[in-house]
Amino acid sequence: MKPNRIVMKVYGKYALFTDPMTKIGGEKSSMMIPSYETLKGIVSSMYWKPSFNWVIESVKVLNPIRTERKGIRPIKYNGGNDLAYYTYLSDVAYIISAHFEFNKRRPDLQEDWNENKHYYVAKRALEKGGRRDIFLGARECPAYIEPGDMSEPGYYDDKGTLSFGLMYHSLCYPNQNDEGNLYSRFWHPQMENGIIHFCRPEECENTIFLRKGTKKELSNIPILGVDKEELLSGYQEGGELQ
Repeated sequence: MKPNRIVMKVYGKYALFTDPMTKIGGEKSSMMIPSYETLKGIVSSMYWKPSFNWVIESVKVLNPIRTERKGIRPIKYNGGNDLAYYTYLSDVAYIISAHFEFNKRRPDLQEDWNENKHYYVAKRALEKGGRRDIFLGARECPAYIEPGDMSEPGYYDDKGTLSFGLMYHSLCYPNQNDEGNLYSRFWHPQMENGIIHFCRPEECENTIFLRKGTKKELSNIPILGVDKEELLSGYQEGGELQ
């Protein structure tokens, strides 16, 4: 077990993990399971810093996979409203297992590579429900998080192996590769007795080039670690400015 592993439970009334194939036509339909990128976004909403990256290990599906269709009145680009039908997942709950790794592409933040600090801050953030609002794929699908346990009983505990075919895994942004391009990754997920084990992004079977990107310029602002004496210069004990 990794020392910086976080296990959380996330649940909500609805989820919309939009299938890319249904995004263009206006009538969105949810994938049956959350993608790696979706879960990474949920964990990052709990706690994240640019000095590290979250790595999703696995997710456990607790409730039966059910869909619900709802009529939506989206706003047209040229004004007015239109009628569309969105297919949501209903009554969803998941257990997510994840750990963080330091961002080797940000050597300027090496002073912040303090594993114990980030681990305990993440644990406190999880106990408080996260630092930012949690959503299950879309803004209209709010969710809640709390500490979880992979041993919690789930609907698919004795259902064997379920295959979901070729599905979207994650995006690779320009700052995450040497070419400076935007890529989309796909894989073939399988659920074993309710648990889906994710491959690492670089291990995905299919990587598709989307477009040429532009790497963001990194700031040159010096970062001080928590153990640097000059970090608290000018302050006395109790937090008051001298």
